[in-house]
Amino acid sequence: MEYVGKAKTLRPSPDNSGFIMEFRDDLTAFNGEKKLALSGKGLINKKINSLIMQYLETKNIRTHWIKDLDDRSTLVHHLKMFPLECVVRNKAAGSLCKRLGLASGEVLNPTIFEFYLKKDELGDPFINESHIQTFGWATKDQVEQLKTASLKINTILSELFNACGCDLIDFKLEFGLTEDNSIVLADEITPDGCRIWDQKSGDILDKDRFRKDLGDVLESYELIYIRLFKHLSK
Repeated sequence: MEYVGKAKTLRPSPDNSGFIMEFRDDLTAFNGEKKLALSGKGLINKKINSLIMQYLETKNIRTHWIKDLDDRSTLVHHLKMFPLECVVRNKAAGSLCKRLGLASGEVLNPTIFEFYLKKDELGDPFINESHIQTFGWATKDQVEQLKTASLKINTILSELFNACGCDLIDFKLEFGLTEDNSIVLADEITPDGCRIWDQKSGDILDKDRFRKDLGDVLESYELIYIRLFKHLSK
């Protein structure tokens, strides 16, 4: 069965060894209300995601990434996905500023972890652990594992982006279950789902450039890839 998301397409591989995840050029914001086809965006996001997923594997984070197939596609494991988004916030930005009246860029100490229900028609609402357990979206033990894994990934990626001259402001993660009920990182980690700012200039390098009509979206994504590639190639 094929699944077409906002910016990716998932379909079973011909040999049923997993799923083919294709990164498209679609760029969306505000729950799909703002849309644009940006040539080359799928290609660069696929490159960024592959670099990060492979790096996380070297840090003992299990991911659904198996291998690259072509310029836009990777082979990933089939998982039973949690209907949850795990959001980690290192500095205040976006909806958190609006919700709590915080100044953009305010350092959050300790880091904030949040759950959101992955449901487009509801706008991916903010939820808590009671909701998750009451409605059976994850067990209490799984909730703790999701939180622990998300915060561990945050430490790893914050250090990685710092080495590349960037601040990881916030980001979302999605997880799924293997056949033996192991929790595995899934979906993608790209500028589509992360806020990344240049440390020296403070320039926004992520999808907020599209949300806020700042321009140079693809150029900013390419800059992130170049910095990651150079650092990880050392």
